[in-house]
Amino acid sequence: MLAMLPSYVVLDLETTGGNAVNDRITEIAAVRIDNGVETARWSSLVNPGVRIPPFIQSLTGITDAMVEDAPTFEQLAKPLLALLEGAVFVAHNVRFDHGFVLNELARLDIALKVKTLCTVRLSRRLYPQHKGHGLDAILQRHGLQTLARHRAMGDVDVVLAWLDVANRELGAEALAREAQGLMQGSAAVPPMLETPVSDIPDTPGVYLFYGESSIPLYVGKSVTMRTRVMSHFQASTKVAREMRILQEIRRVEWRETAGELGALLLESRLVKELQPIHNRLLRREKQLTAWKLHDDPATRPLVQLVRLDEVDPSDMGQLYGAYRSKRQAMEALRSLADMHHFCPLVLGLESGKGACFASQIGRCKGVCAGREPAPLHRVRLQIALAEHRLQSWPHAGRMGIREHNPITGRTDIHVFDQWCHVATVHDEAELQEAIAQRQVLAFDLDTYRLLVKRLTGTGLRSREVLHLGGHPVAAT
Repeated sequence: MLAMLPSYVVLDLETTGGNAVNDRITEIAAVRIDNGVETARWSSLVNPGVRIPPFIQSLTGITDAMVEDAPTFEQLAKPLLALLEGAVFVAHNVRFDHGFVLNELARLDIALKVKTLCTVRLSRRLYPQHKGHGLDAILQRHGLQTLARHRAMGDVDVVLAWLDVANRELGAEALAREAQGLMQGSAAVPPMLETPVSDIPDTPGVYLFYGESSIPLYVGKSVTMRTRVMSHFQASTKVAREMRILQEIRRVEWRETAGELGALLLESRLVKELQPIHNRLLRREKQLTAWKLHDDPATRPLVQLVRLDEVDPSDMGQLYGAYRSKRQAMEALRSLADMHHFCPLVLGLESGKGACFASQIGRCKGVCAGREPAPLHRVRLQIALAEHRLQSWPHAGRMGIREHNPITGRTDIHVFDQWCHVATVHDEAELQEAIAQRQVLAFDLDTYRLLVKRLTGTGLRSREVLHLGGHPVAAT
């Protein structure tokens, strides 16, 4: 054995699946090393309390029958914690094993506080000339053999054998130095991440997680990108979606902005353009709709559903809603009708002639039966719709919002027209071009809501607003 660290435990688990939040442990094996000497060797099957999927049974050889009479994790927690006491938790892809142990102990209201070391990342540091660093790659690379691959103690012995080879090939000093270096990051950084986290600036901007594909796994934004990226990594042991992302991630890219508004705008645009696998809320909306109220109270139906991509942005102030689907718009209108006793026939929610059924049971004030004047019914509807009305563009032409970051020295000017984001520019020449440029404006609900909040809030200072209109102005 080798004194890579004063005390460490090489541990491996077999589980019912790859999700530490939902799946459970079926086998544990651990070997403790103190001052280079093996002082404990322990393993046990674990009754997971759930069925083991057939694929996992085939992969590991551990069947439901084998674990039926095995102890539960709760029964094994005490000896496991005693084994880990005062030692570093070492595993090949330690995020996986550490995450499972962390969640199992959390179910018992026990907090695990232990330093960790990932031997996948250690292999990447010690043997950067090689591409593969999984156990199968290490077995092949160093000519190691095992008859118990995908069994807990078999995999622990593979890690120990590899550490012994690395010690002989590279020396104990190099092994200890790289292990200590990795200890600084603990379990937080994914083992297969190629991008040094220290390279990510802790400034405003947008970060993109990539796996093997050219399509991003996830696009996010923050005013402190590095800190936010690390929070993803730290949450992955407890949040299922974060774990799925971190199991696939290989590299991180980023794009800096001057401030939060620029990051929000860029995030929204990139999500719609790139369609990341794990982003949902900001995906492109293809069927945004709104209600248009007719001026003539005798018109049937009194409201018309229109698609926002077919509406001139200058007419937005005449519309109500902004719904993500026709179904959502119909449900919202039906809810208003029920709440205020509007006529479903007049609104087009039902078909037929004469008095509506709601009128007969007292749920409509009777505009369809002549009991309520049509103009009064329309006024009541207009009042009820008022809180859902889209705002008219409050500027005479284009306007800009200036963001400046005194730390980085970066300045962004975001140009808008009719609630649409026209461009983000960085100097006077680009600003003049954005002012002069004429293009078809495409309404985007996320940009609209973001801009309404920014313009009506208290955080925007007057010197940050540029009233561009159609005339050239200076950028400062």
